[in-house]
Amino acid sequence: MSQTVVEEGEVRAPVVPKKEPAASSAWLRRAPLLPALLFTVLVTQVPFLMTVFYSFQSWNLVRPGSRHFVGLRNYVDVFADSQFRGALVNTVVLTVVCVFASMLLGLGLAVLLDRKFVGRGVVRTLLITPFLILPAAGALLWKTTMFDPTYGLLNFVLGGDTDWLAEYPLASVMTQITWQWTPFMMLLILAGLQGQSKEVLEAAAVDGAGRWRTFVSITLPQLSRYLQLAGLLGAIYIVNSFDAIFLMTQGGPGTASTNLPYYIYQRAFEGFDIGQSSAMGVVVVILTLIVANFALRLMFRTFGLSEVR
Repeated sequence: MSQTVVEEGEVRAPVVPKKEPAASSAWLRRAPLLPALLFTVLVTQVPFLMTVFYSFQSWNLVRPGSRHFVGLRNYVDVFADSQFRGALVNTVVLTVVCVFASMLLGLGLAVLLDRKFVGRGVVRTLLITPFLILPAAGALLWKTTMFDPTYGLLNFVLGGDTDWLAEYPLASVMTQITWQWTPFMMLLILAGLQGQSKEVLEAAAVDGAGRWRTFVSITLPQLSRYLQLAGLLGAIYIVNSFDAIFLMTQGGPGTASTNLPYYIYQRAFEGFDIGQSSAMGVVVVILTLIVANFALRLMFRTFGLSEVR
């Protein structure tokens, strides 16, 4: 019941208790999202559950009648596979080097673009272009135009005849991926630079701080969250790199440039080993979930957000 409270001659408005929304109305608000939720479950969770099921089977498509239940033996074989461990190492090296190199180059380019000069808009557009090119097209461009041992621009400039893709396969792939992702890092860092307080920078200049001192003491601390965000997003995308390896080196020579996505592709679509490749996929998903959970917690803490429970 509502009640009027009178205190020292003052009449307050009636206090009306708030009604909690009914469960039915909450479901009505969520109903338009159900088709999208069902579609997401169908295209992501159902294939993953099938992958988990196949990971407990020994099944090779080129051997009819070979399918049978083997339990956890596929997982034991995965961790005993030296090529899988080598692909895991290559994946970590490729991801760390490409993220660090593209972030460092992006920081330098962002600092240059943060200054006013003639033609800055044209330069900014040209620097963004590599990120707009399809990954497959970028890989073929570097393979045929830059790294070709006979007609490549790299050997033309250096005056040599090095077969870069054969002698330095992993480094060549990392160079192409770094070129592809540097504009992405540059855009994120440039957004942080343009969000700096001009008053703080002017006060530092009045106090006699030079450009390097201002950059180290003021700009870099402010850019820390943008750098962390760029590193996290870059790692999420680069760890799944497949186009560059498939089109430039095919994982070779040997397994020198093979990463986890390409090795799983080889076992599934070249070796036709459904059981082993499914087990590898499940292991990679578990490792990715662990890293993603850590990355999300770090992102929430960096931006001062509370986790959604």
